Amino acid sequence: MVFTKEEFAAKVKDIQSQSWYKNPIGFGIAKIDRGQLNADKVLQATYPIVNWNENFGSAAVFMEALRVAGVEVDTSKSELVCNISDAFLEASIEMFRPYIPEAKGDEHKNVQLVSTLANLPRELGLGADDYKIVFLFEDANPQTVETAYLKLYALSLGKAELRKVNLNGAFGLLHNVAWSGNMPIELDWLRANELTLKLTGKYPTIDMVDKFPRFLSHIIPADNTRILDTSKVRFGAQLAAGTTVMPGASYINFNAGTLGPVMVEGRISSSAIVGAGSDVGGGASILGVLSGTDGNPISIGENTLLGANSTTGIPLGDACIVDGGVALFAGTKIAISDAQITKIEEANPETKLSNVMRADALQGLNGIHFRQDSTTGQYIAMRSTREVKLNSELH
Repeated sequence: MVFTKEEFAAKVKDIQSQSWYKNPIGFGIAKIDRGQLNADKVLQATYPIVNWNENFGSAAVFMEALRVAGVEVDTSKSELVCNISDAFLEASIEMFRPYIPEAKGDEHKNVQLVSTLANLPRELGLGADDYKIVFLFEDANPQTVETAYLKLYALSLGKAELRKVNLNGAFGLLHNVAWSGNMPIELDWLRANELTLKLTGKYPTIDMVDKFPRFLSHIIPADNTRILDTSKVRFGAQLAAGTTVMPGASYINFNAGTLGPVMVEGRISSSAIVGAGSDVGGGASILGVLSGTDGNPISIGENTLLGANSTTGIPLGDACIVDGGVALFAGTKIAISDAQITKIEEANPETKLSNVMRADALQGLNGIHFRQDSTTGQYIAMRSTREVKLNSELH
């Protein structure tokens, strides 16, 4: 029995000292949406709370509660996905007892979670099969839909760094489904029931068909973050506070995003990252690792401007400008005058330039303005003299 916080601390220490125990990278309890025809098919996992390299006391409680409920807890594998049972909830609440009176607001979210689950109205018709507890012990390829969603949550919540989470194989785990609001619907179920649904006026409004839900279906952004069209940000993207995503040609893919206030009116492809204060102009495109960069992930520095309809296939440093319509690829030939070489080298002291260079030889350098000579068509690089500054009232 656990009655005091001191007894709780002792209990956690005892659990963590046992040979079977291992601190997880991430863990959480998820509500599961299953296939309407095939109940074994998990279409979506929704996590009210995501723990990522944190709250190891709660992890110990949950693992011990599973053992009390008769579940084998194997921490030698990369992940563990288990059903939630009444016995698990009772054991968790018993160990959390000292913290239940103060579990409210932002305090003790995991305690709130199991308490809420234990008190859900039975008329909701939800049972043990509707909830899973998930642990990640290694950042290996995800093996289940539940663990893929946990990783995508960690990215979108900013708990995990972009490009630092193993998502290999995640796309193949997720099912292609019809999304009606937050509800995933099996395409086979729609086909099987199409006649009746349409004749009775109950055919659902389908917003999209995809393996990934939308960012706003799972994530509450910061107060000063704006997303003007829900379809423009995919779940698994990461938006720093102050980011504005305009409608039109904008788009942010999963495992991509921003590191500070950024204006997004163009495309940030998967694995691309944009630094604070930068502006991705209307129709501008930052290439992803699968769209022309030969696996070279693209980072855009701070206070950099990508002009309308430009294409960037190389990493850029801080305070750079790519003029509208300019397409920078690794092999693009860039001309630099002697005078501009001197100025660019002053801004990048460790760099030695020549008069004609491939664009990838300039990647990551600061303060470069990429332009196209309107007379010769030659791409040229100059020292940028313009300050890129976002309107603070908009961010």
